[in-house]
Amino acid sequence: MVARLDNAAKLAIDTQSLEQLRAQAKHSPDQALKSAAQQFESVFLNMMLKSMREASPQDGMLDSEQTRMFTGMLDQQLAQSMASRGVGLADIMVKQLSRGAALQEGGAATGLPQAVQSVKVPSAFGEGVQQDFVNRMLPHAMQAGRDSGVPPQLMLGQAALESGWGRREIRMADGSNSFNLFGIKANADWHGKVAEVMTTEYRNGLAYKQTEKFRAYSSYAEAFQDYANLIGNNPRYAAVLQQGGDVVGMAQAIQNAGYATDPFYADKLANIMGKINLAG
Repeated sequence: MVARLDNAAKLAIDTQSLEQLRAQAKHSPDQALKSAAQQFESVFLNMMLKSMREASPQDGMLDSEQTRMFTGMLDQQLAQSMASRGVGLADIMVKQLSRGAALQEGGAATGLPQAVQSVKVPSAFGEGVQQDFVNRMLPHAMQAGRDSGVPPQLMLGQAALESGWGRREIRMADGSNSFNLFGIKANADWHGKVAEVMTTEYRNGLAYKQTEKFRAYSSYAEAFQDYANLIGNNPRYAAVLQQGGDVVGMAQAIQNAGYATDPFYADKLANIMGKINLAG
C-alpha cells in the first residue's frame, strides 16, 4: 500500500541524501540550500498530484488497490521528472530563505528544516485549492445550517465530494453554471430548471454511465438551502442528523439512506469531511 505523502519520511531525504546535504552545507551552503529546495519541490508536486487524484472520481470499473498503487508510483515519477526540470517553486524558496537568514553553523541539518517550513506556498496549489473552496462556500453552509440544523461540515463535505472541490460543477446545456454542487437529481417534484449530464451510477456493484437530469439553481446560496431542506426535512435522512458531529456516522447514514449508489461513498465522504477546516 502506498505510504501517505504527508508522512515526514516522504520528504525525499533519506539517510544517505541527508548526509550528503550535511557535507555539502559545510563546503557550499548556497548549493545545499538549492538541493534542499529542489527536493522539497519534488515532494510538493507529488502532494499536489495526490490532492488532484483525490478530488477526481475513483469509481471506475478498473479501480482497485493495485491500480491506485501503480498510479501513486507513476505520480511520484512524474513529480520527480517535473522537479528535475523545475517549475519555479524551488527558485522562490531559495530567494525567500536567502533573504531570511544564512544557514546556521553546523550545516543544513539544523538550518534547513526550520527554513523550509517558513516558505510561503501559493494557495493555488495542493490543499490550498480545497481550503479556497471551503472559504468560498462556508457562508452559504453556515446560513443554511442555521436555518435547518444540518451541520455545515456535512454540507461542505458533500459539496466537495460531488463537485470535486468545485472543479467538476454541473453545467447547463449552454455552459452556464447550474450551481448544483450536491448532485441532487430533478425528480417529479422538482419544477425548476434542470441540467442534463452524463453521470456514473452503480448497479450490483458495477459502474455504468447514463444521462440524468439534475436540479439547477440561480446561486450557491439557493443550492445550499435546497440541500439543507432535503436532509433536514426528509424522514429518509433522519438518521443523519442523529449522528451529532461524528463524520463517519453521518457519512454512513447518508449512504444507508441511498443518497448515492457508489458503494464506497461513505468512506470518501468521511475522508473529505475530516479534511475540512471550518476556521478557514
